[in-house]
Amino acid sequence: MKDLLPLNASKATDCMGMWDNLNCWPPASVGETVSQPCPEFFNSEGKVYRNCTAKGWTDPLVPHEDACGYTFNETLHFLRESSESHLYFSYVKTMYTAGYTLSLISLTIAIAILGLFRKLHCTRNYIHIQLFVSFILRAIFIFIRDSLLFTNEELYHCDYYPVACKVALMFSNYSILANHSWLLVEGHFLFTLVTRSFFSLRKHLTWYTVLSWGLPLIVIVSWGFAKYLYEDEGCWEIRGHEWIWWILRVPVLVTISTNLIFFLVILRILVGKLRMPDGHRNEFNQYKRLIKSTFFLVALFGLQYILFMFLPVKVSSLVFKIWTSAELALSSTQGFVVAVLYCFMNGEVQHEIQRRWRRWRLTQHLPSRPRRQRGSISQSGSPPTQASLLTCAPISPTTAGPLRDTMEM
Repeated sequence: MKDLLPLNASKATDCMGMWDNLNCWPPASVGETVSQPCPEFFNSEGKVYRNCTAKGWTDPLVPHEDACGYTFNETLHFLRESSESHLYFSYVKTMYTAGYTLSLISLTIAIAILGLFRKLHCTRNYIHIQLFVSFILRAIFIFIRDSLLFTNEELYHCDYYPVACKVALMFSNYSILANHSWLLVEGHFLFTLVTRSFFSLRKHLTWYTVLSWGLPLIVIVSWGFAKYLYEDEGCWEIRGHEWIWWILRVPVLVTISTNLIFFLVILRILVGKLRMPDGHRNEFNQYKRLIKSTFFLVALFGLQYILFMFLPVKVSSLVFKIWTSAELALSSTQGFVVAVLYCFMNGEVQHEIQRRWRRWRLTQHLPSRPRRQRGSISQSGSPPTQASLLTCAPISPTTAGPLRDTMEM
């Protein structure tokens, strides 16, 4: 059935390839008799035949019940089970589509907020934005994959999958790798803030961007070559060769393990900070909430990935349905959780929105005044420096120095 579309296009006057809910019938010429084996669920070695006529396909020459040795009641029982299974997967698809839509909307709003308010421009929030983008790409490629898989039942049931479907799956897996890469960046950034007194924020951001988008690309290209050479079936969702999928799993497990090491070191340092005088303790309180949020995400996503990665291949139908529903529900809403923790619950973001809202309310009640002309130099008489462009908040005695980029999330 892989030649379904090309043959359909070239044989417009002959019988088109079709799916009759039981068998997949390839394109045929007028006068040709085509046979197909009985569906697997009939557990029969019989065959079903159709003729191709000038008016199209005939009905099966011998009904399925006779050709495959099944009774009418058994066939109805199967069709009932098939309908229930189709309904279940329809519910699951609706659920994770709603989850990815919620994530996509919330992440887009979060990026707009962090991008529009200039006082929120700093290295830490630039890293958050990159993480948001990786989750947005994940949702987009899931939607593209579903549109290619489920819009045409003939392609889905007849094992004809366009190349675009495989490419979409590749990029959705690439986005998952990028998700974990940028979570590793969040952990390393906090580790660097805690362990080093001075470092180049701009240089770090450049390396973060190159490595967190580049390394997953190398991994996914390697995985794509392995799938093409050894398991080029379906839309590449088949898991016949487990070693191919470990090409994706190993990098994710490495990022999760590395992040755990970072947080163990951070916790050791924080315990020491708590024993210091109040002045040093206040310095730590600036980024305490950011550490909590990042650790929560790493623990949640890491535990979820490891838990669902080791699902046994052969399980009962009920276990499979529960497991699949839970995995897709959690995966589809990850982007929403990230947006809430890093943006909507961000103290700086809430403060800036409230400040802008109060300013707008105030301007509605005041008469308009002509604006004063200002020069290119700030009111303090000095141009903005590289450090002031990177920080998210005004300089204060407790935020002076390289830790100014670590204000409360």
